[in-house]
Amino acid sequence: MMLFRPCAATRNNNAQSMELVPVKYMMSYDLMESTRTASAWWGATARAFGSFPAMAMTSNPAIEWIKAWGEVTERSFDRMVVKPDWNIPSITGPSGKDHVVNVETVVERPFGDLIHFTAPGRKPRDRRVLLVAPMSGHYATLLRKTVLSLLPDCDVYVTDWHNARDIPVSAGKFDVEDYTLYLVDFLKHLGPDIHVIAVCQPVPLTLAATAYLADEDPSAQPRSLTLIGGPVDPEANHTDVTDFGRSVTMGQLEEMMIQRVGFKYPGVGRMVYPGLLQLASFISMNAETHYKAFQDQILRVAKGEASDHDKHNAFYDEYLAVMDMTAEFYLSTVERIFKNREIARNAFTVGGRPVDFSKITNVAVKIVEGEEDDISAPGQCLAALDLLTGLPDSKKAAHLEPGAGHYGIFAGRGWRNNIRPLVLNFIDENNAAPAKPRKRKAAAS
Repeated sequence: MMLFRPCAATRNNNAQSMELVPVKYMMSYDLMESTRTASAWWGATARAFGSFPAMAMTSNPAIEWIKAWGEVTERSFDRMVVKPDWNIPSITGPSGKDHVVNVETVVERPFGDLIHFTAPGRKPRDRRVLLVAPMSGHYATLLRKTVLSLLPDCDVYVTDWHNARDIPVSAGKFDVEDYTLYLVDFLKHLGPDIHVIAVCQPVPLTLAATAYLADEDPSAQPRSLTLIGGPVDPEANHTDVTDFGRSVTMGQLEEMMIQRVGFKYPGVGRMVYPGLLQLASFISMNAETHYKAFQDQILRVAKGEASDHDKHNAFYDEYLAVMDMTAEFYLSTVERIFKNREIARNAFTVGGRPVDFSKITNVAVKIVEGEEDDISAPGQCLAALDLLTGLPDSKKAAHLEPGAGHYGIFAGRGWRNNIRPLVLNFIDENNAAPAKPRKRKAAAS
């Protein structure tokens, strides 16, 4: 592993000094991890201090507050490095029998697996669905509620992306082209009777994987694509996310955001965009809301009103569990999807091979957007339909959910009450195998 890089003076003037840039990246990663560990330790210490029997001899409410602060703090910082469980309960069948749900790995890859939710003893579902999870700082379990809502009616598969800090450098790189090829492999494995639902970040790459198959192996294309709140054309409607992408250079992003995994994890030496850094960005966007949420939770714990699985813990157990992305994936996403708009311009390539969206001719495509989405604003995902010039209008559909934000269109009230039924109907309408084109009879000589 190379820890040093020649600085400009060394390269140009043959100087004897070396710039410790990669070491700096590793030190900053370990500093963040050390800060997280220390914060969890302080929380545990405060909780233990407040739990001593001797503390009960006084009626000082400050002791209960210290104990509560410690409990909330320890839990918050500990869960930042733990992948949440799926925690899928049993499913009740039509006869009233409960079926235990198992999670099985169908295809295993270094940077992500294809997993399948099975319910032994349950009659096979007619709808087979691949749920493409985002690789944007959170684990695929962010879609737990989406999976729960689909399981009673569908046979569900999910892309389960791995934390880059746990992947050895020997596994190689992983960028937007590799992500696209992973989806191509997963679709080939699942077969043509699959329906794809892509949420947020993977929307443009899922579209690219389908177009790639349209050219390479048309029979492996899915029956339908449901694209939910993704940045197909980030310039269609600006948000803080797109404004940030346009305001910084790639050099600035690499300098500010990229770090090297420290010695604690199997991916030591790998260049990543750390999940902890992304989490800090998430929280800063709504700092006052998060501050009040934790303040209220501390008071609830002090009063004995909180529980292990209350609303606060159910949300933050998932929200605070973050994962690192490979540096090349993060940087190529910003440069190629947001800055250069390669998907929006139909100029995306995989391995130097152009991906032409006009070659998608028989895959039904439905766009879902949220009216109040401040991450992928309305219009960004809808731009996909303009790219599909070879697809008849009868195969295109779009839905704008009134009053819904980003989370609501795949896991909130809008998804449960309105979007999910529309998506299931869309799948049913396109569940039949597409008709094969008739061969033309040879002209009589």
